[in-house]
Amino acid sequence: MVKIRLQRVGKKKAPFYHIVVADSKSPRDGKIIEQIGTYDPMSDPSVLNLDNEKVEKWIKNGAKPTETVKRLIEKNN
Repeated sequence: MVKIRLQRVGKKKAPFYHIVVADSKSPRDGKIIEQIGTYDPMSDPSVLNLDNEKVEKWIKNGAKPTETVKRLIEKNN
């Protein structure tokens, strides 16, 4: 199954995330299929950059967003 999820890339105690499409069996920071956005929770207010066209394409093709990513997508719209 393909999931839309967060991939952590920030330093210790300074998280920064890529929003990626990946196989559900791959590890959190493992192999990805495509990067579709970024999320920076440390800035005030938090910054979310998301390619809505790619999100819609992947959801239409059967990718399931995680709960956190689902909330971020709703917040972005």
